[in-house]
Amino acid sequence: MPYRIRPDREFTAEFRKAAKGQLHHAITTIEEKPDGPHEAIHDVRKNLKRVRSLYRLVSREIPKFQERENARLRDIAKTISAVRDAAALVETATYLKSSAHDDEEAEALCRIIAILEERRDRMIDAEGGMDEQCAHVIAALEAAEAAVDDVTFPHGRRNAARLISKGWRNTLSKAQKAMHACQKRCCTEAFHTLRKRAQDYRAYHLLLALVWPSAMAAKYDAISDLVDVLGRVHDLDVLCDLVEQEPRLFENSDDLAWLLAAIIFRQQVDRHTALDLAADVLADPPREEARRIKTLWLALSKP
Repeated sequence: MPYRIRPDREFTAEFRKAAKGQLHHAITTIEEKPDGPHEAIHDVRKNLKRVRSLYRLVSREIPKFQERENARLRDIAKTISAVRDAAALVETATYLKSSAHDDEEAEALCRIIAILEERRDRMIDAEGGMDEQCAHVIAALEAAEAAVDDVTFPHGRRNAARLISKGWRNTLSKAQKAMHACQKRCCTEAFHTLRKRAQDYRAYHLLLALVWPSAMAAKYDAISDLVDVLGRVHDLDVLCDLVEQEPRLFENSDDLAWLLAAIIFRQQVDRHTALDLAADVLADPPREEARRIKTLWLALSKP
């Protein structure tokens, strides 16, 4: 199940192989659940993100396909995400507790964690139709896998190089735009957009790793650090939303005050950390980076 596109092979075949490999792995994971159902859901979501990133890379050539399939994969992810998201909130509260300033705050956050664990467990118990849900997801994934065969790109190494370089430049440009929006407004939506574009940018360093393995691997690790911090920022935002949407969960007003104070503090720290990382990772001019990728692709592809 390699998530790779080789420059020395026909682009359409490589595109199909990369997309179908991820989708087939998702189907197998849902069917077999080797590490349990909820770990399987976590792995499938990663597969879906990679496929959606791949489709965005070439979206200018296949706009209707990309729009349709992105919606399909997004809906699949939403279908399987509820319990995993509830578990992520427990992890987020645990992360807050790990940096508590004193024992009183830590004890309050322990009680918050217990509340979130109980909520997660209730959601797990309520999933009586898990098998039926999995069957629906598998059918949707099989349809998505079959749809990949409908995609064909123009032949020729130069066409492939041009398509990839344009997609790369577009993604990096959008990531930089999102970073600048975060620097100006520091709002939830801006950081959410930056996280999505950083995930795409990271995926392309894995997808096209063969054009320059050592450099791609080093940059992939650096972008992963950024994505991890942005993931924590996102989870803190989701926990804050839960407080607003389900205030009855948190009956102890003092514990709630500790929780909100911890969220605000960690949000500020992690957002500043994310912006510092982004300034380094996203520093290169998009046009220059894209030109470099195009040159490397042409050098490694068959004439």
